[in-house]
Amino acid sequence: MPDTAYRRNVPLFIAFRVFFNARWYYPVLAILFLDLGLTVGQYAMLNVAWAAAIVGLEVPSGALADYLGRRRMVVFAAMLMVIEMLVFAFAPRGNPSLLFILFFINRIFSGAAEASASGADEALAYDSLAADGREKEWPQVLDRVMRWQSVAFFLTMMAGAALYDEGFMRRLMEATGLPWEITKETAMRLPILFTLGNAVLALGVAFSMREPPVSKEHGDAPANPWKATLAAGRWIWITPAAFAIILAGLCFDSIVRLFLTFEAGYFRVIGLPTASFGIIAAVLSLLGFVVPLIAKRMVEKRTMWGNFSAVAVMVFTGLLGAAFVLPWPFGLLWLVPLGMAMSFIQFFVSHYLNGLVTDSRRRATILSFRGLAFNLAYGAVGLLFAGLTKGIGKASGTASPDEVFARSLGWLPWYFLATLILLAIVVRSRKTA
Repeated sequence: MPDTAYRRNVPLFIAFRVFFNARWYYPVLAILFLDLGLTVGQYAMLNVAWAAAIVGLEVPSGALADYLGRRRMVVFAAMLMVIEMLVFAFAPRGNPSLLFILFFINRIFSGAAEASASGADEALAYDSLAADGREKEWPQVLDRVMRWQSVAFFLTMMAGAALYDEGFMRRLMEATGLPWEITKETAMRLPILFTLGNAVLALGVAFSMREPPVSKEHGDAPANPWKATLAAGRWIWITPAAFAIILAGLCFDSIVRLFLTFEAGYFRVIGLPTASFGIIAAVLSLLGFVVPLIAKRMVEKRTMWGNFSAVAVMVFTGLLGAAFVLPWPFGLLWLVPLGMAMSFIQFFVSHYLNGLVTDSRRRATILSFRGLAFNLAYGAVGLLFAGLTKGIGKASGTASPDEVFARSLGWLPWYFLATLILLAIVVRSRKTA
């Protein structure tokens, strides 16, 4: 098969990322689980199960992708997503115990799907370029995939909440003259059913991919995926540049992700009307459409550490501004550098790390180590932030939860500055070792 046969993997990779990640129920995820009959405690337990599945399967799935084939793992991930959404869409209400068990299965399959796709789809796309001698076009691919994902996220954020709104959907049916009757039960399932459609499309895209060839210039591959995992981990540890890229990425990603996780809480403490939360979040997601164009030029004209330094300035500026808890619209300004920084991080880490991996047979495993490191760092920062808010709450006594949250924001820029100093020390010591 000629190398040009792998060219279609790149647009298929972009389509897969869009269909796999654009989830119509995201704007209403928390209330959806509660409205379906779960308690807040059960919802929290499901999130823990989902995160544990991702963390536990992240690296093994990457090793299996390198061992069995990236296309197989991408197809497997899409199959898991279809099963995940089928369970979600048709789980019966009325029996809380059965509902929790079914949603627990849903969250495990969801985490397994995320882990299976992580690293495998990116490795398949990058090695498809390599098969045609076009590795230098990877920034252009990242540009396209991030822009399409940004548009898809905007559409699903705007439309997902509308699909869930029984009153809006009834008015829409009346205005369009369609005879469909929308009940509350139907409206609750619509965002899930739309996401099930995305899952089927993602599966079709995955089946259309072709397994690209991998480099054989580094000798025989390890005999099994577990040895491949150890070999990839050792390579990251003994390669200063790879270690530094992952370390820098997790320092930036963890703190920005933490802030964005509590974005709704920040909106509330700056006085933003609740009805506008989804609209503002959707508009901010369009930053992901602009950033890749800038990032592409930055990797062409600036050094890696120059680009990471620019991201560090953005993150610190955003966190410092947010710490003042200025009323809106001024408080919204600080979300711009933080949102841009998140997109820059994803672009730079993927570009520089893929460029370092010369043995393509372990690419998916190495990319999965990146995902695992990022998730562990995010979890650790989340635990620290939970301890911080608990301590502030005890010290302040009568402060409301919103006041505690607002005070805790003042610690974030200085925590980030401390991690930057530690990052610089570790990177310098690894260079001189």
